[in-house]
Amino acid sequence: MKYLLPVLLAIPLLSCDKADRKLPYYDSADFTPRWDISADTFHQIRPFALIDQKEGKFTEQDIEGKICVVDFFFTSCPGICPKLAVSMAGLQAEFLQDDQVLLLSHSVMPDRDTPAVLQKYATDKQVDFSKWKLLTGKRDEIYELGRKYYFVEEDEGLKRDNDVFLHTENFVLIDQNRRIRGIYNGLDPNSMQALTADIKVLKLE
Repeated sequence: MKYLLPVLLAIPLLSCDKADRKLPYYDSADFTPRWDISADTFHQIRPFALIDQKEGKFTEQDIEGKICVVDFFFTSCPGICPKLAVSMAGLQAEFLQDDQVLLLSHSVMPDRDTPAVLQKYATDKQVDFSKWKLLTGKRDEIYELGRKYYFVEEDEGLKRDNDVFLHTENFVLIDQNRRIRGIYNGLDPNSMQALTADIKVLKLE
């Protein structure tokens, strides 16, 4: 349960002046916090090519200069995904008028979750397209992004190949340079409160 570490670090600081807080960086699946990222080779989400719910091409260029919250889901999920959608909807409401913040939900069943299916899901969940992108594409690319770049399953993800289903409650916070700044439990209200606070801290960098 390593995603608790940044949450536990963040919660006691919520009452501090945001200008005095700094978020660490993460470059490994064990989420050890790093503070010095002077090296050009520091971990960054790689370039990608996906498709959004309106059948538009969506790449790393679309998140350039944006703070992103990332999760992985599938539209027919009867378990945790509806709850994750509620958490994302809360972030959508909080940052709806903030052009710096973008929400990205990647389907882990891209063969079934076509843009048309994603659009219906978006309508059902009252997804605002300007704020919240539902993404599909090639399964191998989505799974590699989730496990090897977002570390969304933490250590376990690195041990699994793309034949093993990807399913997690984790949300990952990405800064304006596609670097990881936090991981949070999308089912936990306290963790979501910490994520909201951390987004506001990141906006001041």
